[in-house]
Amino acid sequence: MLGALILLVCLAVTGPATSPAVAGLAPQARVVEERAAGPRALDLTIESPAMGRREMVRLLLPRGWSRGSSRTWPTLWLLHGGADDYTAWTRETDVEELTRDQGVLVVMPNGGRCGNYSDWWNYGDGGPPAWERFHMTEVRGILERGYGAGKRRVIAGNSMGGLGTMLYAARFPGAFRAAAAFSGYLHTLHGHRPGDDSVGWGTSLVCPGTDWRRVWGDPDDQAAIWHAHNPYDLAGRLAGVRLWVACGTGRPGPLDGLSLSDPIEAAAYEHARAFTGRLRALDIPVTTRFYDGRHDWPYWQRELHRAYPMLLEALER
Repeated sequence: MLGALILLVCLAVTGPATSPAVAGLAPQARVVEERAAGPRALDLTIESPAMGRREMVRLLLPRGWSRGSSRTWPTLWLLHGGADDYTAWTRETDVEELTRDQGVLVVMPNGGRCGNYSDWWNYGDGGPPAWERFHMTEVRGILERGYGAGKRRVIAGNSMGGLGTMLYAARFPGAFRAAAAFSGYLHTLHGHRPGDDSVGWGTSLVCPGTDWRRVWGDPDDQAAIWHAHNPYDLAGRLAGVRLWVACGTGRPGPLDGLSLSDPIEAAAYEHARAFTGRLRALDIPVTTRFYDGRHDWPYWQRELHRAYPMLLEALER
């Protein structure tokens, strides 16, 4: 029960739309500003019809990248958690140093505060925010047309970004060769019982003022939408993708400054175990790393380093 509550605290807090992106919208999105954010970092401001506003994407450009070149680059997409933004991975980790010499274009899009990497249901009206369409149609199209992004892609993310990682890999078959989730909520209906409204209570803690029913609707009345955005239910669509799932138990670990247990990570752990169990029941290979630790950046940096060789290998296949 705690799993369902906290998972929905951090995830369902943000729930989205229903159908994959429509390719015809991609040409409407456009870059309206570029700004250097470091030696290799380039921030793009995108006018997005899917979002109904301007949104941000940070790139880490590979060595040798140049505008107008016909060369294309494999891409690593990094998704952030529910209370963060597109600057999270460069702010909290050494990803810029880690990827410096590998010839990879790193893509870090804004995913919104509790946006759940989904197009929001909006009480059946659809429309903005449509995070999935923004990322998988608009951003992807812009990068492939104007920034040298190639067709070889891998994806990784932490917390809510772990959810997005498995959602995008499953909902867009063939788009990503590998997917790595760190402390992600990967079974969004885990422990849910009909009539249980703990999701709404959890939302008020993580995203005050958020109307959680805008995203995927009610888990009972709009059950089909919830199942369509639940990695556990979509596990069969991940066959052929290199998969990596890492999560802490919530008990204090070696990188913690606190000796207290972490219920958010403990909930993520329940979901990770359920999700990877489902994969194995379907004979879909997955690398797992379970450890004592909390829901925090020191572990996510460590796990990115550990998953990175697998991600690079998938790009080279």
